Amino acid sequence: MSVIEGILLGLLQGIAEFLPISSSGHLAIVQKLFDLEDVPLLYDVFLHLATLGAVILFFRKRIWSLLQVVGRWICRRSLPEDRADLQTIVALLLGTVVTGIFGIVLSDVVETIDVKYICVGFFVTAGLLIFSDTMESRRRKKRLAAEANSTGEGKLCGVKPLQGLGIGLAQGFGVLPGVSRSGSTIAGALLCGVDREQAGEFSFLLSIPAILGAFVLQLKDLGEMSSTVGLAPVVAGCIAAFVAGIFALAVLMKIIRKGKLEWFAAYLIPLGILGLLFL
Repeated sequence: MSVIEGILLGLLQGIAEFLPISSSGHLAIVQKLFDLEDVPLLYDVFLHLATLGAVILFFRKRIWSLLQVVGRWICRRSLPEDRADLQTIVALLLGTVVTGIFGIVLSDVVETIDVKYICVGFFVTAGLLIFSDTMESRRRKKRLAAEANSTGEGKLCGVKPLQGLGIGLAQGFGVLPGVSRSGSTIAGALLCGVDREQAGEFSFLLSIPAILGAFVLQLKDLGEMSSTVGLAPVVAGCIAAFVAGIFALAVLMKIIRKGKLEWFAAYLIPLGILGLLFL
């Protein structure tokens, strides 16, 4: 792999990781088109780690506030306003457990899945985005009509533990290439009744332990990666993924607030059709 190829894969990862179009599915297709299928899965995970850095930077204030809440809880000095955040933290833990189970069970499938099934995954993601966005829009209109003073942010109630389980289940399916992790978790959050903006935030906070867990599971391929991918392409790809991820994340959060996730379905459906016909 050349440095240029590493940068291109990194840019693709950074953009597709946050936009609900499946970064793993796009990477698999590009690797097939450019005959890079011998690149180990661990390389993809390194690119995911780079985008994880983008998540931490983008949500640094929110992450720090949650850590402060945990610290006060450990010291038994919790404030009344910490209750919603404690509830969200429990939801994150439950969602992480569910995702971890899926990741372990489906790890072999992820490494051997055929590109045709990846294209089918694009249709699944598109359907989830359209359905969840439609349902959330209807629910939002009813809520705004019933509560004239509602801000619609939902931040005070936090994400409930049962909602966390449902979102973790959705993220578990997002392990499959072609099924977008961000798309499935945001759609799952919306279907579970979480507000738009909080759904996006929770989705990316939930990605932190998921990406770290995937990295640990793939460490066994470290020797294989060092023999097939040089250090320079890895570093260049990670830098490109980090920079592209920051911009993609900012764009997606704006789109989520507008309730326009179906825009991505208009891209995924033709892509899936073309993939089934020509790959």
